[in-house]
Amino acid sequence: MKIRQNVRHWASKQALTMPVVGDIVEDRLVDMHTDIFLERAAESGRADRRGHLHDFFDATMDTYVAALEEGHSEADAREITHIQANFDFYNHGWTEMMEFPVDELGEHYDRYETFFETHSISVEDPLGNFRPANGIAEAPSTPEKLEEPKHPYAEGGFADDVYVEGPDGDVHVGGQEEPTDLDPTEVLGIDAEKEVPEESGTAD
Repeated sequence: MKIRQNVRHWASKQALTMPVVGDIVEDRLVDMHTDIFLERAAESGRADRRGHLHDFFDATMDTYVAALEEGHSEADAREITHIQANFDFYNHGWTEMMEFPVDELGEHYDRYETFFETHSISVEDPLGNFRPANGIAEAPSTPEKLEEPKHPYAEGGFADDVYVEGPDGDVHVGGQEEPTDLDPTEVLGIDAEKEVPEESGTAD
């Protein structure tokens, strides 16, 4: 799959593992991904999909952190979560939201087969062990779209590796080096003292 990678992605990666700030960044990322993919859906169906997408992307944040902890690169970990989302889009017949063609589902699964099997993730069960205990919101499917799938946002031919488009527009295989002098709160414009309600606190 072809994804982008810039300083904000690196900042988000670092911030997600930080106390307090991690929760703020996670909420922002979930809202951002929900809005981005809803823009690809017909306006009439967006409201019905919002709750499902929000819950789904919230669960994939745990996937992302787990992939990093298991030694995957930032690009790989993020691609894994996008593959999960595309499995879900396929299952619902939301082909207009997919990032790669339906005939590349198997190839993308195969590249991360070990990780997916470890966490019981499959095309049919995109969240696997990362599915919340209380489930996620349901949303109506459009299975008829799978008969002649149209996916205007899909880019084929990138199933053999993760391809990363940098800020300069150049595409690199496997991603780029992580910056060493990064302050994620500054890059992401976060002031934890202002953005976290006083009563929130932190768990022991």
